[in-house]
Amino acid sequence: MMKSALFAAVLTIAGFAALPAAAQELTPWNKLPAGVYSLDKYHASLTWKVSHAGLSNYTARFKNFDAEINFDPADLSKSKVTAKIDPTSLETDFVPTPEKDFNAKLAKGEEWLNAGKFPEITFTSTKVEVTGENTGKIHGDLTFLGVTKPVVLDAVFNGGYAEQPFTKKPAMGFSATASLNRSDFGFSTYVPMIGDKVDIVIEAEFGKNG
Repeated sequence: MMKSALFAAVLTIAGFAALPAAAQELTPWNKLPAGVYSLDKYHASLTWKVSHAGLSNYTARFKNFDAEINFDPADLSKSKVTAKIDPTSLETDFVPTPEKDFNAKLAKGEEWLNAGKFPEITFTSTKVEVTGENTGKIHGDLTFLGVTKPVVLDAVFNGGYAEQPFTKKPAMGFSATASLNRSDFGFSTYVPMIGDKVDIVIEAEFGKNG
């Protein structure tokens, strides 16, 4: 009985603690303040998938990446997005062992991401195109394995806060997807047994600097 009562009390307190956040209304993008917004790394993910021998869509992620938005709500086309990824932070679901570190092999192998020679993947937007009330295309240059090619992110504005309940600063969140052919960047290892097309999924929150 005592444990049940304690558990109920904890749930009640947690519920009340969540009430301000739940009651907080989201702010439309055009009502958010202009300025530079930095990635909230606690609430962001970057995953990708590629066909593996036609049997599965092999999925992995990068754990260490950063991004920044120079946001102009008066003219979204003037907004800028930059991002950088550490390829050595690649993580698959294969747990490394002393005998085999599959993550390190993919990240550092010369026939794979070759992080020793190319220690950073970067993206710099060239144009932001509004396609709907809360959707847009972010055109930009992706530099990967020393090769720069245009890539388009299909972005969805999920919502924002003029004052995020926990940080007390303006914040915004996006989902984005993109597809690219890795062979365009000179990365053709085992194509077509391992697919050429790579699908990318990004979930990210940003908080205003200052």
